[in-house]
Amino acid sequence: MNLSTPLSQVPRVGPVYQKRLQNLGITTVRDLLFHFPRSYEDFSIITPIKNIQEGSTYCATGKLLDIQQKTTYKKRFSVTEALLQDDSGAIKIVWFQQPYLADSLKTGDQVCVAGKVIRDKDGIYFSSPAFEKIRPVIRPGAPSNDGAKSSRYEFTHVGRIIPTYAETAGVSSRWLRSIIKMVLASLKDITDSLPEDIIKTKKLPALSQALWQIHFPDSMQEAQGAQKRFAFEELLFISLFVLSERKKIASVKAPPIPLNTELMKRFTGKLPFTLTAAQKKSAWSILKDLENPRPMNRMLQGDVGSGKTVVAAMAALSVVKAGYQVAFMAPTEILVQQHFKTMGPLLAPFKVTIGLLTGKTDRFSSPKLPNDFIEISRAKLLEKTKKGDIDILIGTHTLIQDKVKFGNLAFVILDEQHRFGVKQRAKLLHRTKLIPHLLSMSATPIPRTLAMTIYGDLDLSLIDELPQGRKKIETKIVTPQERTQTYAFIKKEVAKGKQVFVICPRIEKSEIRNPKSETSELKNVKEEYEKLSRDIFPKLRVGMLHGKMAQKEKEEVMRKFKFKKIDVLVSTSVVEVGVDIPNATVMMIEGADRFGLAQLHQFRGRVGRSDTQSYCFLFAESNSTGTHQRLRALLEFDSGFALAERDLKLRGPGDFAGTKQWGLPDFAMEQLTNLALVQEARTAAQEIIEKDITLQRYPLLKVRVQELREQLHLE
Repeated sequence: MNLSTPLSQVPRVGPVYQKRLQNLGITTVRDLLFHFPRSYEDFSIITPIKNIQEGSTYCATGKLLDIQQKTTYKKRFSVTEALLQDDSGAIKIVWFQQPYLADSLKTGDQVCVAGKVIRDKDGIYFSSPAFEKIRPVIRPGAPSNDGAKSSRYEFTHVGRIIPTYAETAGVSSRWLRSIIKMVLASLKDITDSLPEDIIKTKKLPALSQALWQIHFPDSMQEAQGAQKRFAFEELLFISLFVLSERKKIASVKAPPIPLNTELMKRFTGKLPFTLTAAQKKSAWSILKDLENPRPMNRMLQGDVGSGKTVVAAMAALSVVKAGYQVAFMAPTEILVQQHFKTMGPLLAPFKVTIGLLTGKTDRFSSPKLPNDFIEISRAKLLEKTKKGDIDILIGTHTLIQDKVKFGNLAFVILDEQHRFGVKQRAKLLHRTKLIPHLLSMSATPIPRTLAMTIYGDLDLSLIDELPQGRKKIETKIVTPQERTQTYAFIKKEVAKGKQVFVICPRIEKSEIRNPKSETSELKNVKEEYEKLSRDIFPKLRVGMLHGKMAQKEKEEVMRKFKFKKIDVLVSTSVVEVGVDIPNATVMMIEGADRFGLAQLHQFRGRVGRSDTQSYCFLFAESNSTGTHQRLRALLEFDSGFALAERDLKLRGPGDFAGTKQWGLPDFAMEQLTNLALVQEARTAAQEIIEKDITLQRYPLLKVRVQELREQLHLE
C-alpha cells in the first residue's frame, strides 16, 4: 500500500464506504491520510474513579461489572447499563439507544471510557461515553516509550488526544480513526515531497512522523508541529507555483501597445466626471505595462463603485486604436450584460465595435448606435471576431471555446476571476508566438498576506478612493422589534421614487434549521417574495431574481428593475457583484450572519451609487454576541480593505473570493494569515526556483505544482 493506492484496494473499505467517502473528496490513500482532523479532544488524562465529579468530561479505565440491557416501559427506549470499577472505586455507565453493546461488551472486559459525567436520583454516571477495550498493542513505527507512557498506544478513540474529522452520512470520526490508523500502520516507503535540506533547516518533522502526529498526536505540541509542517508544505507549493508563473510570463513575448497620450486625454475629456487620483495612477501603471514586449500580468483591485470599469475601458481603447482586439471575460451573464451596456456608450465616440457572446445570447454594439444592441447569429459574430471586425468581445467562459478565434488579440480583461494562464491566453489565438496582456479586476479587497501568497504572480494596482460626491451609506443592524419600522421606512423611500434590494441566503425553503430554534428557517427568496408582495408591500411592485431562473427571465427582471418597473427586488447573492442601479437607495439583507463581511460589503455596494443618501439594513438569524460583534464592523468601516482585514482575523481566508478553490485544509488556510510563515515558504521557494526553475531535481515538488496549475488555470 502507498499514497497512490485507490480505496478499492484498502481492506475494510468496500463499495458502500467508497461511495460515501467520495462525498468528502476521498478516493485514494493519499486523500484519506490528508483528510486532516478539524479539531482534537484531550482524553489523555486518566482520572481515578474516586476523583470523578458531576458536570465535567472525564476519561477512566477499569473492569466492567454487571452489564444489563433494558427497555423503558413508556417510550420503548433502549438503555444499556454497566458498572466500571478501578482500584479506587466504581461508577455507573449508561448508554442510550445502543442495544448492540450488550453483545460486544462482556463482564470482566477491561475498558477505557471517556465522556460527560452527570447526576440523577441514584447518583453520578457516565452518559453514553465513547469507549474502547484495552488491548496492549503498540502501533508499528511508533517511537519507543517507557512503561508509563507505552500504554497510550493501545487506544484509538479514548485515553489519548483524539482527532475529530469532517464527516458525511455513514462515515463517523470513530470509523475514520480506525481506518486511518490501520492504513498508517500498513504504509511502507512513504516518499517525502519536501526536500531533505528544507526539513532539516526548518526543523520540520518528516512526512511519516508528521502523518502519525497529526492524526494520533502524543501531545498538542506534536500536533501543532505536524500542522506547521503541512501548512509550510502547502504554502511552499503555492509559492513555487506563483514564482514559476511569473518566470514563465517573463519568458514569452507580447505585442507592445504604444501609449497615445492625446487619445487618453480625449477619452477622459468626454467623461461626465473627473477621474480620481487613484484611477489616474492605476490607469498610468496599466498603460505603461502595455508598452512592454512582455505580457502584462496585473490585478486592478478596487472597492465597490470605485470605477474600475472606466480604467479598463481606457486600456481597452488604447489597445484597439493600436490595431488589436480585446477579450473581456466575466463569471456571470448578468455581469457580462452589465459590462456590455457600460462599455458601449463609453467607447462609442471612438468608433469601437463591441460584441457580446454568452451561452445563449449574441449581440454587438454599433459605434453609430451605442445604446442599440443588434442581435446577430453566433456564426456571424464569430466570423466578425475572426476577421478582426469586432474590437472588443465581452463574454463568459464561452470566450475560450475552440470555436472562438480572434484575428489580432492583444489584451484580455478578467473580472472577478483572477486565474488565467499562458495556455488559456494562447488558446484564444490562431498562433502562440505572442501572448496577450492580462488585466484581472476584483471588487473583493484581498489582505496583503493573501495577495502576496495567492496572487504573487500579479502586479497590483489599487483604486482605494470613491468618486467625488458619493455619500456614506448609513448601515444599521436591525432587531426583530424594529422590522415593522424598517418596512415603513422602505415604503417612504419608494414613495420618493427610489428602489430597494432585499437579499436572502437561499432560493427555496431549506431543511437546515437554526440550531437555536426548531421552527426558524433561513430566509429564502421565493417565500420572502410571496410575503413581501402579498402582506408587507401589497401596493408596491415586487420582483424576484435568483440563479436558477432562465437567462431571459433574469435579463427581463434586471431590465425592469433598471427602468424602474420594479420597486423592490428580492434576490439571492446573484446581485453581489457588478449590478449597477443608481436609483436604488436601500439594501436590506436577511440572514446577514450567513455572509462574510467582504460579501456583505459587496451587497452594500449595490446602493450608494449616486449622490443620493443610501441605506443598508442588516437582519441576523443569530442573536449571539459574536455575530453582532462581527456585523458591527460594517458600521465601523466604509473601506472594503479594512473590512477584509477584519474578516480575515474573524473567519480566516477560506471565505475570500477564489481562495476556496485551493482545496487547502482549514489550518493551512489559517496559516495564510501568518506573515512570517508565508515569507519563510516564499523565501524557500525562491531559493529552489533560482537553482532549478524547471524543478527537474525535485520531481515530487514538480508534480504538486503541476496539480495546482491544472486546478487553478483549468489547463
